[in-house]
This record gives sequence, structure tokens and C-alpha cells, in this order.
Amino acid sequence: MNRKSFNLDIKAVQEDGFFSGYGAVFGNLDWYNDIILPGAFKNTLAKWTEKGKFPPVLWNHSSNEPIGVYTKLIEDEKGLYVEGKLLVDDVPKAKSTHALLKAGAIDGLSIGYRTVKSSYNENTDIRELIELDLGEISIVTTPANEKSTVISVKSKLEEGELPSLPEFEKFLRESGFSKSQATAIAGKGLRHLLSESEDEKFQAKSILNALNILKGSQND
Repeated sequence: MNRKSFNLDIKAVQEDGFFSGYGAVFGNLDWYNDIILPGAFKNTLAKWTEKGKFPPVLWNHSSNEPIGVYTKLIEDEKGLYVEGKLLVDDVPKAKSTHALLKAGAIDGLSIGYRTVKSSYNENTDIRELIELDLGEISIVTTPANEKSTVISVKSKLEEGELPSLPEFEKFLRESGFSKSQATAIAGKGLRHLLSESEDEKFQAKSILNALNILKGSQND
């Protein structure tokens, strides 16, 4: 599952734990050269509505640490509007998170998603996210967009996830590979793996091992 983080544009944080704001904004070019297009959440929100529930409010993407519930998720002209409630009376972590949000100490919201449909422009190096499958939404201490691409991609590979082509090319450039090397490795290697249906964790481990070998030979 991919992750994308934003500063949570909080409109209100109430004493009883209710909060509202925007979890994703349309049309903004992010750190990974991705742009979320209007309508990207339409189908996935319809599926969640059919289930009669929304994703839980998680703390730092920990599925073992839910801290609240979302009561409303909709798309409007600006982006993904969210309303939720932190369970401040029943979950200690929710209470401390609520206090930090009220104080302005944290403001990161990160969505976990799978890309269903996208369009990549090789000339501009920009990927438009047309449709996303929303898996979870977390309140996080540090939005991933503020981290380096190297840290983000390494974390994905170590967790058995495959990065997008733009992410992987930036990762290679920041790791010391030239632009032509990064384009060749990503285009001929990762593009092939993304088109296959083999186990993603095995593919991610293979990439990590291959990169370690490449970096070793590059330093010789």
C-alpha cells in the first residue's frame, strides 16, 4: 500500500474529540511529482459507503493502534473533506493526540492507498493520480512529504512495497546514480516488475538486494 501525506488542514478540533478538515487537496504537485485529480476518491468512497463504515483513524499507520473513527468522507471542489472523532474518553493515545492537535504540535495526515489508475508524462516527470483505492487514514507526527525520497523508498522496499516509477528514479538520483543511470534502471527494471503479477514482497526484496550490489560496485 502506498502512502501520501499532507499537512492536515484542520478547520476545527473540538473538546469532545471531533475534528474536520481536508485530508487531500486536488491539483497540488507534491514531493513525488504526483498530482491527485478531482474524482480520484469517488469510487473508493462509494465502496466504503456500501460497507456502511469508513476507515478508522490510525496513529502513524499502525493498524494495531486505532485512535478514532471517521464519520464523514466526501469529495468536494477542493479535495477529500474529512470529519472524525478521536476516542478521547476511551483510548489514551487518542487523548494525547487530541491535546497535540489542539496545541498545534502535530498536523500531519497520511492516507494509505492503492493506485487504480494513473497517467505518467515522461516529458514533465509528473504522474496524475486518476483513481485511488483508499485503505486507511492516519494522523502522523511527520508528514512523509517532508522526508527525503531515499528514506521513503527504502522504507517501502524494506516493508515489501514497490515504489512508483517517479519515486524510484528520484531515489536513485539521491543515492548517487546519474540521471541516465536512474532512468535506465527504473525504466528497464522497475517498470517490468510493476507489470508482473508476482509476489510484491519478493520483488521489493530483490530490488533492495540488487541495489546494494550496484552501490557496492559503484563505490569500488
